[in-house]
Amino acid sequence: MSPDTTAISQCLSQTHEVTTKLQRTTMLHTTFIELVSKYSNNNNQIENLWNEITESYSGKYRYYHTLTHLDNLLLQLAEIKSHITDWNTILFTLYYHDVVYNPERSDNEEQSAEIAAERMKQLSVPEAMIEQCRIQILATKTHNADGNTDTNYFTDADLSILGQDTETYMVYSKNIRQEYSIYPDSVYYPGRTKVIEHFLAMNRIYKTDHFYTKLEQQARANLYSELALLNEI
Repeated sequence: MSPDTTAISQCLSQTHEVTTKLQRTTMLHTTFIELVSKYSNNNNQIENLWNEITESYSGKYRYYHTLTHLDNLLLQLAEIKSHITDWNTILFTLYYHDVVYNPERSDNEEQSAEIAAERMKQLSVPEAMIEQCRIQILATKTHNADGNTDTNYFTDADLSILGQDTETYMVYSKNIRQEYSIYPDSVYYPGRTKVIEHFLAMNRIYKTDHFYTKLEQQARANLYSELALLNEI
């Protein structure tokens, strides 16, 4: 392949990636508008809620916990939509589960759950849905098995990044390190090691058969590889 052909190929590939990203962001936006429109016909309120989402997930410390993360979650969950009992609640959980994210705090999930509850109350969403959304967001703190299947599907989707191909996982681990760049290596590495060991100690990382079959083996391989690198440092 000639240099000119290579350059054209690279340009086309980059253009495709940008186009795909824009299409997926548009789908994320469209899905949110459709969801909230079921509870409000106030266009200003709906757009303000969406703007809050975009601003939150584009914050200072965001490298992994971004709109791209939400987009990937939506893709993972859309595959199994027919297995989810309450799709609307899952969507509220998706959009708000990381709406608060500060690597210097340990109560991000609690704060995110509170904001989700407040926004859903403003939309007059039924209390049962609000409570279930709150439970699902708090479940992302430990990712332990839950008695509610929808919650297990959501927390499994939230961890789906662990079971992606090696290159994608490496990008994820680097982005996580950037989010915690305020901490020196002497603090970050032991903390990251503890997180990885927490997941590896689980009998099953993924609670649902769908995600277990699809991602468990690769997730463990990725985690062991990162752990080995951390032990070498």
